[in-house]
Amino acid sequence: QVQLVESGGGLVQPGGSLRLSCAASGFTFSNFRMSWYRQAPGKERELVAGISDSGGRTNYADSVKGRFTISRDNAKNTVYLQMNSLKPEDTAVYYCNARHRSISVLEHWGQGTQVTVSS
Repeated sequence: QVQLVESGGGLVQPGGSLRLSCAASGFTFSNFRMSWYRQAPGKERELVAGISDSGGRTNYADSVKGRFTISRDNAKNTVYLQMNSLKPEDTAVYYCNARHRSISVLEHWGQGTQVTVSS
């Protein structure tokens, strides 16, 4: 059974930090590119950051460059999103996504974790 389980969300003040984790099971993690998406109320889901199957390549949305860092541990089947200097506009549900490195239609989604940035 494929599972992506996000954790680490919560309420944080502007300027604060959070670290999201996504634990994967039920598939060969190292064959999948991993990404974090987010969706704010009334807005479309958007890509926040992605990392290649080996971890050697990353990409970020312009809005989070220099503040967020994506990483992965293939031994632990886990991908992380370190979020620093958080802003109210970062408030959203954050989703973990796994997409096969060769078969793009083969992908899995987590259930999401809420991040709220507010004073």
